[in-house]
Amino acid sequence: MDPRYALLADHLLLIERELRVLGWWADTAPSSEALASVEPFCVDTLAFEQWLQWVFLARMKAIIEQGGALPAVSGIRPMAEMAFQGRLAQAGPLLTVLGGFDQLISGVAS
Repeated sequence: MDPRYALLADHLLLIERELRVLGWWADTAPSSEALASVEPFCVDTLAFEQWLQWVFLARMKAIIEQGGALPAVSGIRPMAEMAFQGRLAQAGPLLTVLGGFDQLISGVAS
């Protein structure tokens, strides 16, 4: 079992917490059509915070729970910086947590 699983699971909880604090957590899932987008980050059908909640968190939780192979790299923070352009100050704590996730996936100590 990858020793990063526990740390990554903690980071997923931190991401969820930040989305909730920002008021960007939704109780209702997007349509199945929106979630089935083939575009990276579902940019054509979802806001980035929706993608984080309904695609990224769900997939990463499943990988960890099933003991699956982790991605070799992650660039979630740079994508978030682009997506939250104009809201960077508001999204600051979320960006910090996403950057920590990227570092854990890449095996870079923070």
